[in-house]
Amino acid sequence: MSKKRIRRAVYPGTFDPVTNGHISLIERGAHLFDELIVAVSKNAGKNPFFDFDERISMMTESVEKMTFESKVTVVGFEGLLADLAHKLEAKAIIRGLRAVSDFEFEFQMALMNRKIAREVETVFLMPSLSWVYLSSTMVKDVAINGGDIAELVPAMVKKAFKKKLK
Repeated sequence: MSKKRIRRAVYPGTFDPVTNGHISLIERGAHLFDELIVAVSKNAGKNPFFDFDERISMMTESVEKMTFESKVTVVGFEGLLADLAHKLEAKAIIRGLRAVSDFEFEFQMALMNRKIAREVETVFLMPSLSWVYLSSTMVKDVAINGGDIAELVPAMVKKAFKKKLK
């Protein structure tokens, strides 16, 4: 009797902060794969608004509220994504595309990841139409300037901004 192969994917990002667009991609990825690992990148080069532990915590809390959370795991990582995917025995890396402008950068990243880890495919997904315009950068800008982000992010993210901006 052969052992069932698990179709595992990694969805990486800085998630500074997690938005409803990210949640949309997690939901879609969880329907496509047996296991989905959301990998929060330390990525200090981006100078994140929320620190590494805060971003992991916000993502973990966001995922816990989902009906399929048993399929989704949150991990933090530093280093090459292709190495992480290989280590986790992932079959795919999920990347989100909002607009054509995202494609060139994502395509280059996918080619580099394929060079490093040939057995890992990159799967491009679009968020649901209601979140195509949304980015973490836009959310930060709106929040920092006193705008309402309640409909753009999970509730705990709004609370985290409120606390951090006091």
